[in-house]
Amino acid sequence: MLYYMLNKPQGCVTACTDAVHHTVMECFPKELAEKLHPVGRLDKDTCGLLLLTNDGSLDLRIMQPKKHISKTYFFYAIGKITDEKIRQLEGGIPLAGFTTKEAVFRIEREYRIGELEKFMPEDRRERYMKNPEGPAFSASLTIYEGKKHEVKRMLEAVGCRIFYLRRDSIGGLRLDASLKQGEYRILTHDEVRLLKDE
Repeated sequence: MLYYMLNKPQGCVTACTDAVHHTVMECFPKELAEKLHPVGRLDKDTCGLLLLTNDGSLDLRIMQPKKHISKTYFFYAIGKITDEKIRQLEGGIPLAGFTTKEAVFRIEREYRIGELEKFMPEDRRERYMKNPEGPAFSASLTIYEGKKHEVKRMLEAVGCRIFYLRRDSIGGLRLDASLKQGEYRILTHDEVRLLKDE
């Protein structure tokens, strides 16, 4: 069996093929890409930990919401974070069709918007930079399900907007900090066992 960790780059889709966009499979040599499939998915503009394998049961084992395996995301967001907003994020946010499960929020640092310009997507930079003195922050959020755009939607529900999002861990498996966006490596035996024990 093959097991790879990719630091998914921003701007490509999590798919084996796509007629319009670059895909994560283009990060791999063609002969290897043909043997792998992504486990779960990350949004086009999200970077970070993505697993690829030819083990058909791994996806079911670790990515299904009913398994409640944690996924931790780091992000930069525009807006003011307060104790009340953190309480809401950790306790469950009502979204269209469902209420999020309990989560763990950790504030990293507060910023002015202008300090984070280099992390902003080009198509939104001009709009965000109209108020360079406005509040922004970095934080991490650990969730135990994987609904579409869940982290972004949770923050929007408390009046904050994420503009940079990176998945740092799945269960006990952490993104290798030495991997630049678009780089990958084989999982170690211990890392594979960690995933299978989740």
